[in-house]
Amino acid sequence: MNSTSKQPQIPDAGRHAFLAASTGAAIAATVPSASQAAATIRPSDIVMMDAVALMSAIHSRQVSCAEVMTAYLDHIDRLNPKVNAIVALQERGGLMAQAAERDAQLARGESMGPLHGFPHAVKDLQPVKGIRSTQGSPIFKDFIPQADSLMVERLRKAGAIIIGKTNAPEFGLGSHTYNPVYGATRNAYDQSRSAGGSSGGAAVSLALRMLPIADGSDYAGSLRNPAGWNNVLGFRTSVGRVPIDARDVWLPSIGVQGPMARNAPDLAMLLSVQAGFDPRAPLSMDGDGSAFRTSFERSLKGKRIAWVGDFEGYTPYEPGVLEVCKTALKTFETIGCSVEEAQPDYPLDAVWRALVRIRGWQAGGALLEFYNDPVKRALLKPEAVYEIETGMKQSAYDITAASVVRSEWYQAVRRFFSRYDYFVAPTAQVFPFDVDLHWPQEIAGAKMETYHEWMKTDLLISMSGCPALAVPAGFGVSGLPMGIQIVAPVHRELDCLCLAYAYMIAANWTTSRLPGLLSA
Repeated sequence: MNSTSKQPQIPDAGRHAFLAASTGAAIAATVPSASQAAATIRPSDIVMMDAVALMSAIHSRQVSCAEVMTAYLDHIDRLNPKVNAIVALQERGGLMAQAAERDAQLARGESMGPLHGFPHAVKDLQPVKGIRSTQGSPIFKDFIPQADSLMVERLRKAGAIIIGKTNAPEFGLGSHTYNPVYGATRNAYDQSRSAGGSSGGAAVSLALRMLPIADGSDYAGSLRNPAGWNNVLGFRTSVGRVPIDARDVWLPSIGVQGPMARNAPDLAMLLSVQAGFDPRAPLSMDGDGSAFRTSFERSLKGKRIAWVGDFEGYTPYEPGVLEVCKTALKTFETIGCSVEEAQPDYPLDAVWRALVRIRGWQAGGALLEFYNDPVKRALLKPEAVYEIETGMKQSAYDITAASVVRSEWYQAVRRFFSRYDYFVAPTAQVFPFDVDLHWPQEIAGAKMETYHEWMKTDLLISMSGCPALAVPAGFGVSGLPMGIQIVAPVHRELDCLCLAYAYMIAANWTTSRLPGLLSA
């Protein structure tokens, strides 16, 4: 059963304070005294607020951080057992004490930043100090880090209260969230189906309003596919936009980190916290996240969009997927864009073969120490062993050749953008599949040779290095969600956000079609 929803009516005072504020002190200037605070907002309204509205309500003291924490924890208690999206949930008393301290700070006129008092769960591939961080692997089932990752540091500094983790597949391998430590995460719209991955727990938590915003990471579609499968937004950013902790800081992975949210302003708010240079990541982009504290209301009339579809038959699709996405293309036309079918001029199979080599080297290299230990090797899932053994077959010259193909593909996409402002593709080649299935073995009669081949539509874009923002496209005849990727030239995240903003106003799936669990 689906339902529609109206956002709680929040006065505009301070609603977009984060757009102009670059520090917590600047936001604190909007904080009224207790006598100016508005009447208490109902708990059911709190969890239904968009993140920017919640930030405004907290800073205008219409709602306390303690009330926000209580509302979210109660909501999680009700819904999370049905989907298993949030794991390593922390003890309520400690979380409430942190929320009370956030309220005390506001009472003193102090704000830590736009996420002040936000309950937040970090994807379980990121280390969080003092919280069990497993990466979905039994090797790390009891691991408690002594330090936060770089991104988690930024979340805390902006005021977020870490309540736990969001579930992910083992070492993030595969676009289906299940692992031997916590089990499977179930789709927000159909609990018999996959949530996608690897940011599956994050996407489901967002769709069911168990988190106001969520973080994720993306190599093969891990921000985009679960967003599409759960009717929310996920943003794969350019390499270096969000600095990443890594043992090797000079050979960056194809994988990136980015935000997830239910609309473009919320997405930008989190990205403004995540983005910016850090000397520990020397290839991260200069500046900070202030560029994303801006208005996204731009004229898009005349913008040219290429629809790549099935890449001229190279990527097979389950029946119905392309039809849902083509219907969504009409929304771009209603906001003034022109859409035509086209694709970059380059042999796609060469890109795929290069990707398999590079991923084996990158993913396998990170896991090789476990493979070399017979006890730990027995704990690795077959997909992890596949990546390691693929990497072991490569020479340095093989990787160089694959990287040259990747560079040639980037140049082909760059030339493509001389004719188009954006291109658009589906977020997945199939609708959410059975939660007990490891991965699709076949699509439309085409056999999948690897565990990630069914995500080619995302991996081809990953290989280009371009930012890709997943937005909801609609629902298939069976009621399952699908998304589309808005792709812009490298470093043009703002372009993605502007188009996503206009698109979501015209076709706001995230609030017009809620998961049945919410109406229940």
